[in-house]
Amino acid sequence: MRRSKLYALVRSVTLVASVGAPCLAQAADLLPPPPPEPLPPPIEIGGGWYLRGDVGVGAVDIGKAQTTLLRGNLPDGYAFEQLGASDQFFAGGGVGYGFGFFRADVTAEYRSGTKLYAVDRFNGFFGDGTPGTGINKYDGKLSTVLVMANGYIDLGTWHGVTPFVGGGVGYAYHNVSNFSDVGAGTALGGFGTAPDKHSGSFAWAAHAGLAYSVTPNVQLELAYRYLHMGQAKTGNVACVNDPNCSLASYRFKDVTSQDVKIGMRWLLGGVAAAPLPPLAADYAPAPIIRKY
Repeated sequence: MRRSKLYALVRSVTLVASVGAPCLAQAADLLPPPPPEPLPPPIEIGGGWYLRGDVGVGAVDIGKAQTTLLRGNLPDGYAFEQLGASDQFFAGGGVGYGFGFFRADVTAEYRSGTKLYAVDRFNGFFGDGTPGTGINKYDGKLSTVLVMANGYIDLGTWHGVTPFVGGGVGYAYHNVSNFSDVGAGTALGGFGTAPDKHSGSFAWAAHAGLAYSVTPNVQLELAYRYLHMGQAKTGNVACVNDPNCSLASYRFKDVTSQDVKIGMRWLLGGVAAAPLPPLAADYAPAPIIRKY
């Protein structure tokens, strides 16, 4: 009797094991799916190319002037007493390329006509032989086309703002127009004009400013520039009432400008997400295999 009960218990345990084993095997087969593959790196579009546009105003200064006579010599005591120019407005554009924290561009701009003025003095004589002082007052306009190659170093970015410094070299193509000479003192009654004169000169610049990222592809700039535009020349001044006058011409040297400008840069390059890998096949658990 006891043997029959033991035999029945063994059969029951065997039956439970035969039913539970497939469940355990299935649980072992139902492993979680593998983790997704990492996203591919973004693809750069167009490299670091950008377009730019700038507008601004410059405080122009004339360092010194030189007078050249085609006939005769300068009078005794001749010297310039005043030299100056009014502010100059400008607008331009260019194209550039960025190399990480360094970028370079080529720009061209037109600088509007600024008023030139100068006064010189010399020792002279009035018509009756009395000694006195001769005075000439000069007026004209200076406009410039400026072409520059520039390089900049970005100093880091904080909250979307990037300070930068830079420098540039180029060529300034000047035009001096409406130039006139009016005499006073012992030169009273003298008047002359000069034809327009085009001339070119080496130019260089130093930059400093801030750039702000309006969008990932548009940056706004506020910058200061010290610009040295070399020298500008006038045509020969012909005296209206004296055909035998000296035919003087004038050279304005060390033409500089302290510019404040606002600019925009449009980044032609950028990044775009790389195409995603093909989706994996729907996960399906392995078939249940009963193990007896």
